[in-house]
Amino acid sequence: MGKRIFLYILVLLLCGQTTHSQEQKRNRKLERFERRQARNRQLQGEIQLSGAFALYPMVVRWAEEFRKLYPRVKIDISAGGAGKGITDALAGVVDFGMVSREIHPAEVEKGAFAIAVAKDAVVVTVNSNNPLINIIRTRGLTRSAAVALWKTQTAHTWGDVLGTPSTIPVHTYTRSDACGAADTWGAYLGIKQEDLEGTAVFGDPGIASVIQRDKIGIGFNNIAYAYNVKTKKPHRNIAVMPLDLNGSGRIDPEEDFYDTLEELCEAIAGGHYPSPPARELYLVCRGKPQDDVILEFLVFILTKGQQWTAESGYVPLSPQRLEEELDKIL
Repeated sequence: MGKRIFLYILVLLLCGQTTHSQEQKRNRKLERFERRQARNRQLQGEIQLSGAFALYPMVVRWAEEFRKLYPRVKIDISAGGAGKGITDALAGVVDFGMVSREIHPAEVEKGAFAIAVAKDAVVVTVNSNNPLINIIRTRGLTRSAAVALWKTQTAHTWGDVLGTPSTIPVHTYTRSDACGAADTWGAYLGIKQEDLEGTAVFGDPGIASVIQRDKIGIGFNNIAYAYNVKTKKPHRNIAVMPLDLNGSGRIDPEEDFYDTLEELCEAIAGGHYPSPPARELYLVCRGKPQDDVILEFLVFILTKGQQWTAESGYVPLSPQRLEEELDKIL
């Protein structure tokens, strides 16, 4: 029995007991997949993906590892925002759209078939050389202050943001492209992406770059663009502003998990960082996939591929969630 089959069975065992009929159904699926796997030892073809900046680094890593097993499979990946990914997938331009937000009902009606593959989150980013950085780290950002920045535009100074006498102006940034980060951050504030106020900047790298240059700026990024995956610390000139979740006016010990990428990912996995702005990440295709190359890639991601999520700065799916997603495609 192949490694992927073993890993799939392991996922099922971790999720507890199942009924006899469920086991029979899964066994039939596994038998079909094993027969297909035997045919796929010389797998060749092409996979095209486009979409979310949030998922791009993870998919690149999965593609590299997958091609070590199947070097005759070509994988083309381009980032351009979740909106582009879902549009391309539904139009049949790509095999998968990378989407970093929930799938809208209208998209499901058009044939969107979504597979959850990992978790991450959107975080608030500021310049680490902000003159008020120590207060920023100890007081954090309340939800009401975030609403005043991105919705009502009633926060004009850092004093307005932090509840201090400071008259230092604050520069608020948002995304110009249709993307999961803005959709998710808007959901946290109770508004849609198009209602987010601020200076619009294209892409995750764009927001990170402008925050690195603007000492009094504030924006939001996917964690892969806020933290350095190798050092597990925020990128140069970037600090992650903690969320004051209980509105106490200070960051309490249970809210303080932003120093390293590992701490934040543990908080996301444990539900201590709220959802939204934490969220699942999806690969979306038009209709349930049937192509052997596409299915093999998905099974790889949901089994062996999960081992690279944490080291790449993402949160792996729970065993139960993996079982649910595998059941959808097998």
